[in-house]
Amino acid sequence: MRGRGRGRGRGRRAVRMMEPALLLLLHHGPAHGYTLLEQLEEFGLTNLNASAVYRMLRSMEEKGWVTSSWDEEQTQGPPRRVYSITELGDEILAVWAQDLEEAKQRIEHLLDVYHRHMEEGTGAHH
Repeated sequence: MRGRGRGRGRGRRAVRMMEPALLLLLHHGPAHGYTLLEQLEEFGLTNLNASAVYRMLRSMEEKGWVTSSWDEEQTQGPPRRVYSITELGDEILAVWAQDLEEAKQRIEHLLDVYHRHMEEGTGAHH
């Protein structure tokens, strides 16, 4: 049971982390979807399905957080979409950053309590 639950939870966390990571990457400047897919690895988001990333980008575009346009200036290959963050996307990124900061504090507190508990060597073992 333990192993199965961890895998599913990790996948959901990856999807939740993809949104703020994409917004942060786009905050640095416009980028193609494939480039963003590669850059997500910096945040530990590896082995992502490219279609999931493009679905997320489309969803964020529908919400008005990003815009896209066709890159006609490429020297080779067909035109590709270039994604850019919007002013609303900037605001959403700031909200994400605050939420993540609060989550970090809760996680740190939980880990502090856990470590203190383990150092004391008290508590029931199940």
